[in-house]
Amino acid sequence: MAIPARPDSPPNPSPAGRPVPELDPAAVEQWQAGGGEIVDLLTQAHERLGGVAGFRLGTRPTVVVTGPEAVQHVLALHPDRYVKRSHRARLLIGDGVLAATGEAWQRQRRQLQAQFTGRGMRRYEQRIADAARTTAARWTAYARTGEVVDVGEEMRRFALDTIWRSLTGHPLDAGTERELAAVPAVVAALPRLPADGVTAQGAVAAELARIDAVAGRAIDAARAGEAGPDGPGLLHVLIEAAGTRPECTDRLIRDELVTLLVAGHETTATTLTWLHLLLERNPEAREQTLAAGAEGSPGRRQAVQALVHETLRFYPSAWILPRCAAQDDVLAGYAIEAGTDVLVCPYLTHRDPALWADPGRFDPQRFTTPGRRPAHPGSYLPFGIGPRACLGLQFALRESTVLLEQLLPAHTPRFRSLPAGAAFGITVRPDGPATAVLEPRG
Repeated sequence: MAIPARPDSPPNPSPAGRPVPELDPAAVEQWQAGGGEIVDLLTQAHERLGGVAGFRLGTRPTVVVTGPEAVQHVLALHPDRYVKRSHRARLLIGDGVLAATGEAWQRQRRQLQAQFTGRGMRRYEQRIADAARTTAARWTAYARTGEVVDVGEEMRRFALDTIWRSLTGHPLDAGTERELAAVPAVVAALPRLPADGVTAQGAVAAELARIDAVAGRAIDAARAGEAGPDGPGLLHVLIEAAGTRPECTDRLIRDELVTLLVAGHETTATTLTWLHLLLERNPEAREQTLAAGAEGSPGRRQAVQALVHETLRFYPSAWILPRCAAQDDVLAGYAIEAGTDVLVCPYLTHRDPALWADPGRFDPQRFTTPGRRPAHPGSYLPFGIGPRACLGLQFALRESTVLLEQLLPAHTPRFRSLPAGAAFGITVRPDGPATAVLEPRG
């Protein structure tokens, strides 16, 4: 792709490689005139031009990457050449680990990594189980009374309870839950906010103030040594680190706390909501899962995990991963010049018929039957791959599995209303409520 040099920078020689194929400008103009979602433009580029495809919005060049080899090249093999710029959620998460770059990101990543792997994960097992039991008991009560519930809100409530217990050692109380409703409100608003930072902040100032107040109270309590009934949480780890790391200011502790709240409940809640909606359209998948083994058996657990993985194939937690080319490069034989916007799109990679047989069919057995899914690591990346892959991968899979092991054998949601489609923002989420009556099984 030929990209004009910036006027304030010296010209760079073009890297070796073929020009990236680009969508016809008329197709881009038609998309703009129709007011379509960005995913529609990315889909056109992918379907017409392949795994490395370009388009221009005005003079601004963008490359969408969906081919497995190219995905791995950008995210895993050469993350120094394709870097993150300012995160769209910085208004909410500040300098938390998702938005941090360079040495600051490396320090923050190292500090948190141990909390979400191996021994670190074991300290959260009981908290996850308690949150799942609380949700299961609530569903039993709903089923008894015939109350209509919003399944999406129920999944958000569970995921928020789980991450709150893990951060603070306390179960989620009603007051905190009400205040933290501001988090999904800001997340949903972010794609529509004006580009000007001051104006954008003003548009969600009330919600940000509520979030800051909750975070401030939690930090003060943890600093005062107020461990919850489950003992100290991850927030206590951040506060202890501040004693030896001068860069770990109160503001950074707040940013990490909010980052973990956002990443630790929004994506899990969305995945679990999609899973219930997919089971509504594919009831045989529920029966196959329950028939895979007795309660608590390895076979049942593997089948439940396969449900989660197939849901994530349809609706990955990170549906798009923006990067910027920091230097000239050759990607899958194509010339990429420094400054190019590069959009890795797991959503399209996961639906590519060249990689996945019958990709439009919900088939969890892809993940339990050898040879049924592509082997290349760049073919399946719901949480990203490479050094910036999601820290909470194991945590999210664990909490989803534990909850579903409780809910699937006990209740079947009978939906009264279904979302019309998907809304593509920071996450890809159902675009409306999913209300249901819970029918006891057996």
